[in-house]
Amino acid sequence: MITLSSSMPDVTLPQSVVSLFRSDKAFCKPAFKAALIGTFAPRKCGIATFTTDIRDQLAIHNPEIAVDVYGLDNPAAPLEYEGLAGVISAPNLEDYDWAARQINHSGADVVWIQHEFGIFGGDQGEFICHLVDRVAAPIIVTFHTILPEPGESQRRIMEHLISRSSRIMAMSRGAKDLLVSVYDANPDMISVIPHGAPDRPFGREDCFKAHFGLGIRPAIMSFGLLGRGKGIETVIEALPDVLKKHPDVLYRVVGATHPNLVAKEGEAYREELEALARRLGVEHAIAWDNRFLETPELLDQLEGCDIFITPYPNLQQATSGTLSYAVALGKAVISTPYAHARELLADGVGILVEPGSPKAIAAAINGLFSDPDRLMAIKRRAYALGRTTIWPEFAGSCASLIEKAIPPPVDQVPFTAVPNLFGVFAMSDSTGMLQHSIGIVPDRNHGYCLDDNARALMLMNVASGLGQTERQAWSMTYASFLQHAWNEDVGRFRNFMRFDRGWCETVGSDDSNGRALWALGHTVENSPDEHLRDWALSHFELVLPRLADLEPPRTISFAILGAAATLRAGRTSASAAALLAAGGAQLAALLESGRRPGWCWFEPALGYDNPRMPQALIEAGLYCDRSEWVAAGCDALEWISQQQRSVKGVFRPVGSETFGQNYTSLPFDQQPLEAWAAIDAVRSAYAADRRSDWLDYAIAAWRWYFGDNDRGAPLADLRSGRCQDGLTPRGVNTNCGAESILSFHLAHYAMVELRQMVPPEVSLGQDIDTDIAYSASHPRH
Repeated sequence: MITLSSSMPDVTLPQSVVSLFRSDKAFCKPAFKAALIGTFAPRKCGIATFTTDIRDQLAIHNPEIAVDVYGLDNPAAPLEYEGLAGVISAPNLEDYDWAARQINHSGADVVWIQHEFGIFGGDQGEFICHLVDRVAAPIIVTFHTILPEPGESQRRIMEHLISRSSRIMAMSRGAKDLLVSVYDANPDMISVIPHGAPDRPFGREDCFKAHFGLGIRPAIMSFGLLGRGKGIETVIEALPDVLKKHPDVLYRVVGATHPNLVAKEGEAYREELEALARRLGVEHAIAWDNRFLETPELLDQLEGCDIFITPYPNLQQATSGTLSYAVALGKAVISTPYAHARELLADGVGILVEPGSPKAIAAAINGLFSDPDRLMAIKRRAYALGRTTIWPEFAGSCASLIEKAIPPPVDQVPFTAVPNLFGVFAMSDSTGMLQHSIGIVPDRNHGYCLDDNARALMLMNVASGLGQTERQAWSMTYASFLQHAWNEDVGRFRNFMRFDRGWCETVGSDDSNGRALWALGHTVENSPDEHLRDWALSHFELVLPRLADLEPPRTISFAILGAAATLRAGRTSASAAALLAAGGAQLAALLESGRRPGWCWFEPALGYDNPRMPQALIEAGLYCDRSEWVAAGCDALEWISQQQRSVKGVFRPVGSETFGQNYTSLPFDQQPLEAWAAIDAVRSAYAADRRSDWLDYAIAAWRWYFGDNDRGAPLADLRSGRCQDGLTPRGVNTNCGAESILSFHLAHYAMVELRQMVPPEVSLGQDIDTDIAYSASHPRH
């Protein structure tokens, strides 16, 4: 039995490494940050090597991209890691929570996941889904195993990861085809980037054979973690026929037994292979190197062989790093036709043989060693193909992939540019404003709702650029809907109405009732029409006593905002004053009881319209002269504003996927309603406490509509006055429903009102010249 040396010969550094010290690029300041998730060195597995290669090669060739690595660890065999941003204990779900928070707080521009079912915790590695639901940055996934016939859990995980990804990296065209055909992935989001490989000179077999003491013997090599399913026994069974024609051939089996197999059965498989070699009388032609080799030594070992062989019986293997290395080093490759080999070895780059056939392997080996010219031609073709995958090329492709996933910079849009009301009126008819749309077209199937018509009435109260007749006509439409929604028999508003004007319910949600009160109070304060103001006050006084028993904190908050508006208008209303006193006390008590370290909130869960609760507490405190309520409301608003801004200052509203989950916040889906709520709450807070950081929060929320968000995707359009329905992990929801459109318009007027409260010398991020220039170049239609 032959034992190989582990020492390395003196070799010339690859030119790609030498050039590092000759380029100013190596010393540039990083422009982007990527969070890289996968197993990592010193863990002994192919994905760990791949993750390490990505980090190292980007550092050499694309230092403008900083990389934070979050390594997966097995607590049953823990390792010591160096230079990582964090270590995730694979079976510990809390570690995935921690990693998501750490990534969000790090300001990472993109998250890149190396996916393999076996490296993550949970059933089939499902814990990675928990992490991707909690990170806000765009996600890239490299799928290292793509099953053509996945089990139920495997399909669910794959489809979830695809649904969350901004980009996908496939290492072969076949892998891309599987992702599209089996998992319905969008082909436009998939980049095919072949596995990277080293850049070394061609044709140095004799040098490395001499170093390893092989003389001039013809050498075959297989490399990888040894395990059942690698097909090594097939090559051993082929050796008798090979040795008959080429008695000096040496077959080198390099690599440690897979740790999982060792844990299960020790070295039984290797011992079976050695016994097979003895039985066939070929043990003298096999060299075993039972070690996991670091990449530099692996490359040296590869350089010392003539033929590299991968006899894998599993024909669905998506990729093989060592196959890519062997081709790039100019080795003649014999392989079974698994997916990666079929693609990489096409056009005469290598030889494909049927799986499980010793005779086919023997014929391929003998054919090459018997025809040196053919052997050399295949080597040269392999080396030429490998030039397209060497590390500089691979790193450049990775950098391009990252840059494609990162949202582009966003231009600043002035809040003084008035949104066109066309988008509002296109969703409205003589009954009221329709709820939903399909794209930009109103969807009559879902009819109308009180929530949206209450907001539409509020918009008519403050909208600029409307003639008196037009304003009155639309105000009457939305006010009439609100009036008709009142169900006197039960003392509640109804909410949902079919397109045929039939009500879907007897009683609407508590929150829709609270919003109706808010709209009435807003109309009392803001409508230009005296008669409509009188109607609103009369209706407010009519319904408020019947709604006094409503308890949800958001419902109370909406009602408080309506009561505060009524009293600010100078109207006398004992019921409004009583609501402010009782509701303010209730919100203050909820906030006090809900507080805990790191959690300054009214409830254990975050939901929709979150800033409305602190806003209502502030307004109740201002009217009731309760400074402690004002202070508590400002504290809660400051806390929620911190939850709703990224480390870079980008507005990141609590996503709808958060609803129902305690003491957490998920970033998607983000709703336009939240940006308006944030801006409007700042208006109330600024009236009580003229802090400049309130203004920063409002500006961030306004810019969210125009693409200064986690996907760089504009949702609002000033020209049409439309706003799309939300921001998802993949971009925007392109429907333009009433809630979204109205939130955008009302956010604009909240910003205008805030500007009027701020001293002229204080900037809101835009100057007058910019506003005038923007308005001139973007006329209203």
